[in-house]
Amino acid sequence: MKVIHLHHQENELIQLAVESNRQAQQRIYTQFSPKMLSVCRQYIKDIHEAEDIMITAFMKVFTNLKNFEHKGSFEGWIRRIMVNECISFIRVQKKIRYLEEENYFEESFNTIESQFSVDEIQFLIDTLPDGYKMVFNLYAIEGFKHQEIAMMLGIKEGTSKSHLSHARKMLQGQLNKLKNYDNGTE
Repeated sequence: MKVIHLHHQENELIQLAVESNRQAQQRIYTQFSPKMLSVCRQYIKDIHEAEDIMITAFMKVFTNLKNFEHKGSFEGWIRRIMVNECISFIRVQKKIRYLEEENYFEESFNTIESQFSVDEIQFLIDTLPDGYKMVFNLYAIEGFKHQEIAMMLGIKEGTSKSHLSHARKMLQGQLNKLKNYDNGTE
């Protein structure tokens, strides 16, 4: 039985793509585009705009592929480019507003029950104001700390915490309404 080293294959694929091998670039795009479209869709409500942003971000991936240092996962590196491209798009569109609030309180966010579909949850996240949505995605989905979010978005750390708290409250309220509606109590 022959042992195939996946990491070695990925490194070869990356090297070929750096050398502008179109087949290697196509394989990378085909492998990662479904996940990366989901990442972009978390930030961008319109699927067509999310696709455009993903394609633009993949252009940046291929342009900067020579700078990938093979530290950490390749998928994580691509994901970071996608997130940054989404943030840039939203900033350019000036769709994001942050309310400077120093007072905040962390509140536990109940685990989302399996009764809700991914589409329902994404719809609820899409209804959040853009600033809340951005902070929620960066914190809850991407795993960034408030200090990192504040630096990325040019806001105060307290504003990040406040926006997360407000986003959680809004989502919890929306989930409760959806649950009551599904149960026929509303």
